[in-house]
Amino acid sequence: MRLACDTGGTFTDLVVEDGETIRLFKSSTTPDDPVRGVLNALALAAEDAGENLSTFLGRAEAFIHGTTRAINAILTGNTARTAFLTTEGHPDVLVIREGGRIEPFNFTVSYPEPYVPRRLTFEVPGRIAADGAVRTELDEAAVIAIIEKLKALKVEAVGVCLLWSIVNDAHEKRVGELLEEHLPGVPFTLSHALNPTLREYRRASATVIDASLKPLMFDYLDSLTRRLRDAGFSGRTLMVTSGGGIMDAEAVARAPIHSINSGPAMAPVAGRFYSSRDFDGAPAIVADTGGTTYDVSLVRDGRIPWTRETWIGQRFRGHMTGFPSVDVKSIGAGGGSIAWVDEGGLLRVGPRSAGSTPGPVAYGKGGTEPTVTDCSIILGYIDPHFFLGGTMVLDREAARAALRDKVAVKLGLSVEEAASAVLTLATEKMVGAIDEITVNQGIDPSTAVLIGGGGAAGLNAVAVGRRLGCAGVLIPEAGSVLSAAGALMSEISSDYARMQYTTSKRFAFDAVNGVLAELEQKCRAFADGPGADALDVEIEYFVEARYIHQIWEIEVPLAGSRITDEAELLALKDAFHRTHMTIFEISDPHSEIEFVTWRAKVKCRIRSGGTGQLPTRPGLSGQPQRPVYFSQTGWTDAQVVRFEAMESDVLVSGPAIIESSFTTVVVDPDTQARRTEGGGLRITF
Repeated sequence: MRLACDTGGTFTDLVVEDGETIRLFKSSTTPDDPVRGVLNALALAAEDAGENLSTFLGRAEAFIHGTTRAINAILTGNTARTAFLTTEGHPDVLVIREGGRIEPFNFTVSYPEPYVPRRLTFEVPGRIAADGAVRTELDEAAVIAIIEKLKALKVEAVGVCLLWSIVNDAHEKRVGELLEEHLPGVPFTLSHALNPTLREYRRASATVIDASLKPLMFDYLDSLTRRLRDAGFSGRTLMVTSGGGIMDAEAVARAPIHSINSGPAMAPVAGRFYSSRDFDGAPAIVADTGGTTYDVSLVRDGRIPWTRETWIGQRFRGHMTGFPSVDVKSIGAGGGSIAWVDEGGLLRVGPRSAGSTPGPVAYGKGGTEPTVTDCSIILGYIDPHFFLGGTMVLDREAARAALRDKVAVKLGLSVEEAASAVLTLATEKMVGAIDEITVNQGIDPSTAVLIGGGGAAGLNAVAVGRRLGCAGVLIPEAGSVLSAAGALMSEISSDYARMQYTTSKRFAFDAVNGVLAELEQKCRAFADGPGADALDVEIEYFVEARYIHQIWEIEVPLAGSRITDEAELLALKDAFHRTHMTIFEISDPHSEIEFVTWRAKVKCRIRSGGTGQLPTRPGLSGQPQRPVYFSQTGWTDAQVVRFEAMESDVLVSGPAIIESSFTTVVVDPDTQARRTEGGGLRITF
């Protein structure tokens, strides 16, 4: 038995995979103590299995966890008090950044603050040259004096990024030794060990972000593993990473930067599987609708989307992680997004969210602002007596009163018209987010399937799909917990990098092959350690390359593990030209190529296929129909169908409501839905 748990802003999702069967559970996220929310979800699963928690956890061999703990800490400023140690003469690495502005001529925007303030930035005497030679010896006495200042300032973490440590790491290693000796107990991160790539700002930013998260994530993961163990779990605890893989919790605690986007990164992994299973591998727009955000990504040709520029916050105004990660776009539009009217009398939805505390008005937990979920209850989409399978009764009248007072009266609309307008506006915001990853990149959404994930996905997934003209909409059987389901499909993985500059004209075969051999050795060691007992192991090799005089590199896959002769070099050059053409619609086969950083990624597959299936329960039945409001029809009686009771290939024509214990799917008029052999809900127009 394997368990996958994703802690979101509103709900904590749990998937229990037992053999070929999965079961889904949700509990409210507890921001003051997220581990309590995890244990609450596990308690629900144990109760459903008819076992006490200790017996239930004792049967589990793995617990896979995704969390927004790290990203939330950065966004709210709750990270450790961190110092930045850099080469003398370069204290402004985090201040100057790499340039770039979202709005070049908007001078009202303040210059962004550095991740570590200047008062906690210290210059280390000593200098390594670009060729690795020691130009100035490290001044150890000065480093010790800096450490004494760190003690006085009560620094809680230290990031060390010295110039050209990626070529010669001797100075950085020695600074690390001095920190360990003179500042015991304070975690630190060395840039050459964490992110040994070119680009000083990206490497420095990654280093200080990682260091700032170490105390927080160590305490969180220590609490999680200890309390799971105390509750009866003796299996392996794994964490979801931003790169779409999973790692041991201990490894993530040592490099917590990998956990920043751990939750959203899993949705594309699940979306790729479901598209292949139910839509013949069509391009998939994966939309994960949570309580706070709407996360979208695009899966094409079976490939998970990647980005080399991962920003926390706005591009150029936030902070760059310096690591490639799964490319997911997020907007503030979820089930908990608040509807409000601005000073100009315009309806707005989000970006503020009611979250799990106090939550939507209908939850009865103190919320006073109407949300998207409240509007769905008002329109009859959500049964207030069947929320979370009936474990939570919602207050529909309170939701109506809040929407009437805060929105409908101000707009001169009826409550139903106002609720419908809120959902329409939320739909348009979601369509806009999808346009960015499809139309704006020259991709026709009509060739793609929209995969709806998250508990609130079904409320307007059909409306979003119709608005985009998609080939269809798929709500997977585990769609309400899409990210957690994706975690069960993921591979244990790690990637390694090393800089070795060379050119196509004077290619350094021996040096490059030496680097590739070193990277392969690290991958093999990982496969023999954390990846032991995997079903199979795959190692992929890449190089970051560019035309001469270009500023930025692109990532090019290698056909093999070595480049031994001119023929293999020619194949690599051709691959670079093709990749450049794909990205920029231009290539220059006669230009010289510069190869900068070499990478290797190891993937250890621990499970074949996707997840198990959600069992059907034909005997289930609810109310045969209920009044539902659609903008084009007004109030109308809609057929109500239990998702778990649907047999495969039985047609359900809209208007209809298909509901389960964890999600509600609104099937609009003139729309058809049927359950696939795999168990998902396929909707066509």
